[in-house]
Amino acid sequence: MAKRPGIFPTFFLSGFECSTFLWHDGRRRDLLVETRHREHAMEDYRILQQLGIAIAREGIPWPLVDRHGDYDFHLIDAVADAMRQTRITPIWDLCHYGYPDDLDPFSDMFTSRFANYCRAAAQHVSHRLPGPYFFTPINEITFFSFCGGEWGWVAPYRKTRDDRKGLRVALCKAAIAGVKAIREVLPDARMIHVDPLVQVIAPPDRPDLIDAAWYETFVDTFMAWDILYGKEHPELGGSPEVLDIVGANNYSFGQMEYREHGPHQALSPDHEGIEPLCTLLQRVWDRYHRPMVIGETSGMNQGRPDWLHDVMNEAMAAVNQGMDLHGICLFPAVDMPDWHTGQWLHNGICDLVETGGDLKRVPYGPYVDELRRWQKELNRVTAVDEDPYSDPVELQDVIDAAQRLRPQPDANWN
Repeated sequence: MAKRPGIFPTFFLSGFECSTFLWHDGRRRDLLVETRHREHAMEDYRILQQLGIAIAREGIPWPLVDRHGDYDFHLIDAVADAMRQTRITPIWDLCHYGYPDDLDPFSDMFTSRFANYCRAAAQHVSHRLPGPYFFTPINEITFFSFCGGEWGWVAPYRKTRDDRKGLRVALCKAAIAGVKAIREVLPDARMIHVDPLVQVIAPPDRPDLIDAAWYETFVDTFMAWDILYGKEHPELGGSPEVLDIVGANNYSFGQMEYREHGPHQALSPDHEGIEPLCTLLQRVWDRYHRPMVIGETSGMNQGRPDWLHDVMNEAMAAVNQGMDLHGICLFPAVDMPDWHTGQWLHNGICDLVETGGDLKRVPYGPYVDELRRWQKELNRVTAVDEDPYSDPVELQDVIDAAQRLRPQPDANWN
């Protein structure tokens, strides 16, 4: 690690909630419309620029640009222009829970159409923006397979565990085809495959569920990454080069108590079953030995700065233990609505405040202060325009900071 530059220009990343799923009421949702990110693209990227964040997750809405194999990418022109002017590099999400109405994800046509779309998207962005190029072909394959294959929240509205497992394999098959199609256009493109870090325990009065909870923690959590890596279903063409960069999402609700039906119950913050983030990252590192990034993380409301403080302590511990961790994505950059209630979650760097028929971006001061404190600890500047380091951050900077910030032996980093 000490001899190689970081993959990304800044250690902190961010991004914008860009789901385009068919919700269970049959409506097509477009979260970039709901947050008005497309019309505020320049403002949103200026905020990230001023915060010293030079890379952001951004979405291309597959169901809105693909019309039976014909493509219209005009919806991303404004965000691409804003990124070019602010010198912020995108990680393009190509399928964020949404796919065209005329496709069945269990079909071979889904795979071929997705590959063709990925190839066209790579061609389009390469003409509009300079490299390097980063893509997340299908976001959160594991979570997508649960909410669309077992819980029936989003299309394809399946509701059995067998459907969930089948959907996961189908999405992995399409993702692998998408990776290969992108690299036909951009051979050096990097792939970041994002999925949640999960820890599931059995209820104390249900020892009969211990095995099921263990399976979800140590098998289900990794199955999509295993397929992409080629450990499972090798006939689909996975390989370490396909998995490339592992994006491990970290949220408080990723640690759960097992439920036999529907989503599991999130553990309370003081629950003795909670595992340290560093431990969860170690499981990923030991399994793949691929470069890693925390693909999404955020606290809620007033807890955001404390959450960032804890995540950074755990990240420094992971670096100290030799994990190839390249960054942390503070997600989202601007607030997002709860899918179910529509209420603003207040989990972004900026809150969204409804005023005069618009959504005003209001940075949450304590969160920003904690971000700037860590940027200084890592010896990084706090605005992209003022960055004297034109080359990517050296991982030695992060390692040196981790050593400098190492707590005394009686402190509890985890």
